[in-house]
Amino acid sequence: MKNSNSNSRRNFIGTLAAGSALGGLTGFTQPILGVDTNKNTKVLHEADAWFNKVKGSHRIVYDGSTPHDGFPIIWNWAFYLTNNQTESPDSDITAVTVLRHSAIPFALEDKIWSKYKLGEVFGVNDKQTGSPSLRNIVYEPKPGDFPVPQIQGIKDLQDRGAMFCVCDLALQVYSQGVASQVNADSGEVYKEWVAGVLPGIQIVPSGVWALGRAQEHGCAYVFAGG
Repeated sequence: MKNSNSNSRRNFIGTLAAGSALGGLTGFTQPILGVDTNKNTKVLHEADAWFNKVKGSHRIVYDGSTPHDGFPIIWNWAFYLTNNQTESPDSDITAVTVLRHSAIPFALEDKIWSKYKLGEVFGVNDKQTGSPSLRNIVYEPKPGDFPVPQIQGIKDLQDRGAMFCVCDLALQVYSQGVASQVNADSGEVYKEWVAGVLPGIQIVPSGVWALGRAQEHGCAYVFAGG
């Protein structure tokens, strides 16, 4: 007999996608307007200043709208690799990855993945176990997490000057949806997810807002998945 909670988790993304196809996030946005985000206001206002870190002659922004087998991170690494190969140093390069929609778990620490079974919710498998991941596989990847071993994860790319941000609107939407699956308070789950955003990853008002800001700072746009 199948576990109904497990089925419910797996169906959540599909339900949200169907709602989006039928006219947007109408079924989710009304309750979300009631989430207390006041404690996050300062962080959101800092997002504009964060984009002043974009530097160099070679600037790109990756639209990470889905996990897409880690490609929102892989393409970021590839941009540094190939610009280095054409004699551009890291100091002359900025690659920005915007984690939005169903790619937002890549911005969250392992304990959030484990507690809320984010691999199951967002369709991300752990190649080490062959099961839905209970950890963030792209922040500090283990051998075998990426197709080739030299691909760097978010933490190492940040050390090179790469920039990663996560959509606050999606954090609200998905934390509310997950809270409903586990009968938890949506406001508390949202605050927990915000607190679980990994070091150096900037929370931005929305992913589409960030994509616009990055392009205003001279970044070429590239779609990075799904």
